[in-house]
Amino acid sequence: MLRDGFDSILSLVMWLVFIGFAVASFAIAATVREDAYRAADKKTKKFWLILLGVNLALNLLLPGMLFLQIAGLIAAIVFMVDVRPAVRQISGGGGGRRGGSSSDGPYGPYNGGR
Repeated sequence: MLRDGFDSILSLVMWLVFIGFAVASFAIAATVREDAYRAADKKTKKFWLILLGVNLALNLLLPGMLFLQIAGLIAAIVFMVDVRPAVRQISGGGGGRRGGSSSDGPYGPYNGGR
C-alpha cells in the first residue's frame, strides 16, 4: 500500500519534469530565428518545432506511455545540448560575454589607450 502511494507520487513528479522540459525546449525552439538554424548547420526550425511539439503533445495526451515519453525526452535533450548552444552562438545570445559592450575585445574593454 505504501509502495503504491510512492509509485504514484514518483510517476507524477516524473511526468511534471517531462512536461516542464518539453515546454521549455519547445519555447526556446520557437523563439530562435530560422536563419540561425541554417547558419549553425542544424535541422530546420520547422523540424525541431514539429519534433518538440509532438513530444509535448504526447506528454500531455498520453501520460502513461513511458517509452514515448523517454523518446521525446531524448529528442528534447539533444535539442538543448546540441542545437541550442549552436544557434545561440550564431544569434549572439551568449558565448560567455555577459553585459559586454560593442567596444569589448577578447581580453576586456578597449578604450583606445585612455
